[in-house]
Amino acid sequence: LVAKIIDGIIDIPMAAFADNLRTRWGRRRPAIVLGMIPMILSYCLFLVIPQRSATLLNTVYYGLVLCVFYSFYTLTMVTYYATYTEIVDNQKDRNLMANAKSVYDIVYFILGYVGVRAMLGGMNIRLVALIVLPLSMTMLIPLFMMKETPMKAGDQASSEPRVHLAESLKCTFRNRDFIIWMVVYSFMTFGVQLFLGGINEYFSFVGMSMIFVMVAAFIPVPFTLMLYNRILRRHGFGVAFRYALITYSLGMLSMFAVGLMAQGTAKTALSVCTGLLSSFAIGALFAVAYSVPSQLAADQEKKTGVSNSAMYFAVQGLFSGVATGIGTGVVLTALKGSESAGSSAIRYMTLISAAGTVVSAILMAALPRTVKDMGKEEKEP
Repeated sequence: LVAKIIDGIIDIPMAAFADNLRTRWGRRRPAIVLGMIPMILSYCLFLVIPQRSATLLNTVYYGLVLCVFYSFYTLTMVTYYATYTEIVDNQKDRNLMANAKSVYDIVYFILGYVGVRAMLGGMNIRLVALIVLPLSMTMLIPLFMMKETPMKAGDQASSEPRVHLAESLKCTFRNRDFIIWMVVYSFMTFGVQLFLGGINEYFSFVGMSMIFVMVAAFIPVPFTLMLYNRILRRHGFGVAFRYALITYSLGMLSMFAVGLMAQGTAKTALSVCTGLLSSFAIGALFAVAYSVPSQLAADQEKKTGVSNSAMYFAVQGLFSGVATGIGTGVVLTALKGSESAGSSAIRYMTLISAAGTVVSAILMAALPRTVKDMGKEEKEP
C-alpha cells in the first residue's frame, strides 16, 4: 500500500526533474540512465530473501525495495515517453511511433500474461525473473535515437530556462485542450482497465475461453491499426478515436450477450467473434496514450517556449491511476464481492466497461477542433 501511494505521488516530481535536467550529455539520456541503474539493481534485490519464512523483516525489506523500484521505474518511463515529443518533429511521425508502441504493448501483454505465466508452470519465479531481465536493456535504444546535442558551459542550450515544478504543473493544468483530453481519457481508461483487471474472473464465471478471445483480440491488432490510421488520415483524430471507442463498446456488449448463452460450439465461435470485434479498437486505445500527450506538449512548446513533455505524461499517469483505481479497486472489487455472496454481478462487468467508453465517446464532442483534426492530412489542391 505504501509503495503504491509513493508510486502515485512520485510521478510529478520525477517528471519535473527529467524536464529540468541540464547536462553536457543532454537531458533525456542522463535521466534514463539515472533511472535505469537503480531500477535494475532494485529488481535484482527482489531475488534476495532476508529470511526463509514469512516475517516482518521480509515485509519491510520488500516494501522498501518496492518503493525504490517504483520511484526509478517512474523516472525511466516518464523520460522515455517525453522523448516522443523530441525524437521526431512532426505529427505524422508521432502517430506512427505511437502506433508502433501500441503493437509492442500487445507483444509485452502476451509475453507477460501468457509467456511468463507458462514459464511459471515449471520454473521458480526467481529464475524466470533472471531470464527476462535482459529485456530491460531495450530501454537503451532511445539513447542512440535522440537528437539532443551535448551542452557545454556558455552554450545557448545550456542556458535554456528551467521550468520548475510549480510552474510546470501550472502550465500543464492551464492547457485547456489537455485537461479536456484527460477527462475523455479517464473514462476510456476506466472502461478498458475494468475489463483487463477482471478478465480471469469474468471468463471463469460466464464459461468463455479466455485464450481464444484474447488471441482473437490481440493478434489482428497490427492490421486493425491500419484501418484506424486510414480513418485518422482522412477524417482526423476526433472521428478515428470515436470509431475506436464505439467499436470497443460494441465488443463489450456482444461479449455480455454471448456470456448469457449456454455452453456449446456456437458460444465458443461467437466468443471469438467478440474478440475480433474488440481488436478493431484495442490498438488505437493503447496508441492514444502516447500520441495525444506528446502532440499537445509539442504544440505548447511551439506557442510558449515551455518544454515539459515529461510532465504531460506524469499528469496523464495520475489521471489514469485514479481511473484505474476506481475501476479495479472499487467497481471490480464490489462486483467480485457480490459474486462471492452468491449473486452474478460479475457478469455485468462488460456492460459497465462499455458504459465507460460510451461516456468517453460522448465527451469527445467537447474537444476543440485543433485536437479533433490531429492527424488529418490536408487534401492537395
